[in-house]
Amino acid sequence: MSTVVELRQLTKSYGSQVTAVDKVSFKIEQNKIYGLLGRNGAGKTTIMHMITAQLFATSGVLKVFGEEPYENSKVLERICFIKESQKYPEVYRVVDVLDQAGCFFPNWDREYADSLIKDFQLPLKRRVKKLSRGMLSAVGIVVGLASRAPLTIFDEPYLGLDAVARGLFYDRLLEDYAEHPRTVILSTHLIDEVSRILEHILVIDKGQLIMNEDAESLRGRAFTVIGSSAKVEAFTQQRNVIDRVPMGGMLSATIMGELSKSDHRTAEAEGLELVPISLQQLIVYLTQNKADRKEVLSHE
Repeated sequence: MSTVVELRQLTKSYGSQVTAVDKVSFKIEQNKIYGLLGRNGAGKTTIMHMITAQLFATSGVLKVFGEEPYENSKVLERICFIKESQKYPEVYRVVDVLDQAGCFFPNWDREYADSLIKDFQLPLKRRVKKLSRGMLSAVGIVVGLASRAPLTIFDEPYLGLDAVARGLFYDRLLEDYAEHPRTVILSTHLIDEVSRILEHILVIDKGQLIMNEDAESLRGRAFTVIGSSAKVEAFTQQRNVIDRVPMGGMLSATIMGELSKSDHRTAEAEGLELVPISLQQLIVYLTQNKADRKEVLSHE
């Protein structure tokens, strides 16, 4: 599988005081859906801006389609970056956005864009500046999907959209991705909503990469154990505990690692409740510094 994006020790600093991205290294492969996840201010958007040549790196190596992206039209015409609160010229109507998109994206599919406009019930003749926040997000989604760009990046693409419209976005993305494979990067805080469509997870925290794993390998890798304090402590001994919450004589402990059938039988015999935690919960634990990351991610 060919590499679409490669970062090696990529760093972005602002003066001597602020390092937004700190020696980050990872690869993004062709025809996969990635989740670029983390808290606000973690450095995600800075990384996306460097990938799309909107920011220069301070140091390190960045290759997109095997080349440096800066002032490289051959690379940039293969990228579609839809970001939060996308800006358009003051006079543009929705139809003008669609007309112009065909000039920027070689794989632009206007017929598909028109079908998406109907799906999201967007008013073609209305000026973009008059749209609600949700409608503006939907315009970005239409452009991102219909661009069919080999590298398509969505940065919080659905602010203001209701649950029905977000579900429509996920469904259309999966349907079109199946017919027209490309590399997709989704950066979002709605992790549980998108977890079913993500194939690979990248987590950034405080400018550093703390997780780089296939999504499937993460599912069922962390559990919360609930029961009497003594029994939970005994069960979690020698395990990777990433969170503890005492509740009187009870204890809720979250552990990282797969559990065997024998572990499940032991927990049942001791009257302990085992609850798998979601991807979103796992990332919250990791980015709240409730555990030593080197231990939590030691399998890497």
